[in-house]
Amino acid sequence: MFIPISDDNSERTITPYVNYILIAMNILVFVFFQGCGQNEKFTYSFSTVPREIVTGKDIVSSDRKVQDPVSGNTYIQPGLGETPSPVYITLLTSMFMHGGIAHLLGNMLFLWIFGDNIENRIRHLRYLIFYLLCGLIASLSHVALTVLTDSNTLVPSLGASGAISGVMGGYILLFPKNRVNLLMFRMLMPVPAYVALGLWFVFQLISGIGLLGGGSQEGGVAYAAHIGGFIAGLVLIKIFEIGVRREGGLFGR
Repeated sequence: MFIPISDDNSERTITPYVNYILIAMNILVFVFFQGCGQNEKFTYSFSTVPREIVTGKDIVSSDRKVQDPVSGNTYIQPGLGETPSPVYITLLTSMFMHGGIAHLLGNMLFLWIFGDNIENRIRHLRYLIFYLLCGLIASLSHVALTVLTDSNTLVPSLGASGAISGVMGGYILLFPKNRVNLLMFRMLMPVPAYVALGLWFVFQLISGIGLLGGGSQEGGVAYAAHIGGFIAGLVLIKIFEIGVRREGGLFGR
C-alpha cells in the first residue's frame, strides 16, 4: 500500500518523552519477554483471548496440529498458557506485544511519526491516558466482533496497532492538512494527512467488511481493533484537548 516516512513537526515545542517510552517499552517487551518472538509460552499467556475476556475465566490448552486450508501444510499451534488473575490484564499486556519483527517495526514507525504531534498538543500525561484508552477500546472492539460474528474466540490477539490507530484518528482530526511524506510506488509523495490516513482507514474498513462477508482473516490481522481504535481516537481527542492550553505542569503548556 504505502509507507509513511515523515511528517510536519514544525509546531512541536516539547520533547515527546511518553512517545519515546512507549516505543522503548514495545521493543523491550518483544526482545526480553517474547524472546524476539521465540518465547511462545509468554506470548500465548499474555495475549488477549476473546473467550477469556467474555467469560472472565483463564483458559489453558495444549499444543495441537493444524492444517492450513490453503497450502495444505500442517503446523503446530501452541496452546494457551496460564494467565495471572484477572484475565482482563491481557487487554493491557497485549498492547505491548507483537507477532514478529515486521509487525513491531511497522507499528513503531507509525507511532514515531504520528505520536509526537499528539503528545505535543495534549501534553504528556493526557497523551499516555489517551493512548492506553484507545488501545483498550480497540481490543474490546476486536473481542466484540469476534463474538458477534461467531468466529473462533480462542484465537489470541496482540499488538500496539489498536492504540496507534487511535493516535492516527486523533491526528487526522487535529492536523488534517499536515504534510505526510509517503513512500508509494517507489516514489516519495508529500500528501495532506487527511489523504494519507484517510486511505489507511478506508483500507481497514474494506478489509474488515471482507471479514464480515466471510473472508479469511489473512495474517491474523484484527481489523476490528484498527477500526475501533481509530474511531475512539476521533471521538476522544477533542475531549482530551479541552483546557489543555490553560493548564500547567504535566497536563498543559
